[in-house]
Amino acid sequence: MFTGIIESIGQVVSIHSEGSNVHFGVACDFLSELKVDQSVAHNGVCLTVVELHPEHFVVTAIQETLDRTNLGHWKEGTLVNLERCTPLGGRLDGHIVQGHVDATGVLKEATFHDGSWMLHIEHVKDPSFITVSKGSVTVNGISLTVVDSNPQEFSVAIIPYTWEHTNLHMLEVGSLVNLEFDIIGKYVARMLSKMD
Repeated sequence: MFTGIIESIGQVVSIHSEGSNVHFGVACDFLSELKVDQSVAHNGVCLTVVELHPEHFVVTAIQETLDRTNLGHWKEGTLVNLERCTPLGGRLDGHIVQGHVDATGVLKEATFHDGSWMLHIEHVKDPSFITVSKGSVTVNGISLTVVDSNPQEFSVAIIPYTWEHTNLHMLEVGSLVNLEFDIIGKYVARMLSKMD
């Protein structure tokens, strides 16, 4: 489990395909604290550390992950948001994040207003992709509060600290972002669908 509070920005340093799998080498500033078999969220995608090297660690993405997320668009040099799993008894500073990306969204608009950024993100319509105003959503692994909510889009306000310490400041209109919708909302949607 994760909280959506980004620890560090890593950099993709190698990409190697093996069948339908892709191995990503990622450099980061907490490399010395990692171990093989550890879970790390990469732009919100939970991936297992499979190798450790002096300058980077390696994770593997299967085809399902590549199809559902923005990982298939990564190149060497891509900057990714990283978060290690939450230790039992640790603080839940963001919200409950599983590291299971539901879909990608498209950044439709980014505007600067009175010291913060407002991002408008569009996604496919799906009954379980629920956002509510003042609810939580995960964008590229970041726990954010929804400002405006519509069936196929939502907006989030980004404070300067988050803008500067995540990869959001590198996005452009049209960029794909990974979305994980709130797990409680998904369960409620599932239960209501069974009542129809």
